[in-house]
Amino acid sequence: MSEAGTPCVIGVIGGSGVYEIDGLENTRWEKVASPFGEPSDELLFGTLDGQSMVFLPRHGRGHRIPPSELNFRANIDALKRSGVTEIISVSACGSLKAELPPGHFVIADQFIDRTFARAKSFFGTGLVAHVGLGHPVCGRLGDALEESIKELGIPYQRGGTYLAMEGPQFSTLAESELYRSWGCDVIGMTNMPEAKLAREAEMCYATVAMVTDFDCWHPDHDHVSVDAIIKVLFDNADKGRALVKNVAPRLSRRQESCSDGCHTALEMAIITAPDARDPAMVKKLDAVAGRVLGA
Repeated sequence: MSEAGTPCVIGVIGGSGVYEIDGLENTRWEKVASPFGEPSDELLFGTLDGQSMVFLPRHGRGHRIPPSELNFRANIDALKRSGVTEIISVSACGSLKAELPPGHFVIADQFIDRTFARAKSFFGTGLVAHVGLGHPVCGRLGDALEESIKELGIPYQRGGTYLAMEGPQFSTLAESELYRSWGCDVIGMTNMPEAKLAREAEMCYATVAMVTDFDCWHPDHDHVSVDAIIKVLFDNADKGRALVKNVAPRLSRRQESCSDGCHTALEMAIITAPDARDPAMVKKLDAVAGRVLGA
């Protein structure tokens, strides 16, 4: 368990195409057990210019696991057990707006969760908690990401709504048009419930959504070849790795708890009275909520 205010340990969750961190030293792959089941893969531990880093390939090395079968709870719990205090999530996405063409990055700050087949909370019967999610990403991490993206010259948008769909199929045209009418910016399959669980685990979380293609609403969508999309995917992955390398020293400057309150999200969230809490649940949540449960 990492207490609030402890030194920064950066966790990176790599999505499609991002399977490593450039420049990582003193590396080791390590299996981290979780009471919530198997994470997507072993975790890669290392340092980057002296900053402790932990990398998790979201879909497993070789991209073995589809979005709906990801064990999001085990992934976040394993990162927490590894001492991670802030998470940078990197993922491929489709664009729902003409002004966000392939190759653009979006530092999303809102989500609409349309997933339905995933466990979305660490808490449940025997130990109930309700965390605030009005602002689901860490603005401090977003600031650091924006500084790095500007420095690298990557076209980007700060802020935007990420529509999380269940998948693994892509949207129908009617769905795509519906999400556009809601004002959504990008669409993907992996950032929910990831962001919710990071908040429950009192970890800073920010996401970089890397646009690979226009969703099917776009009139040119059906004329884009798979080869063209794969090329954008790998170009984005190169830029994503450069971004992680650039942002790490900016985040390492933090000395105290997150000024956005991410590290104290459970302070007033647990509803179940102490004498009514299920001991098995308390034990299971030793990493996620041990700071407030005294586990």
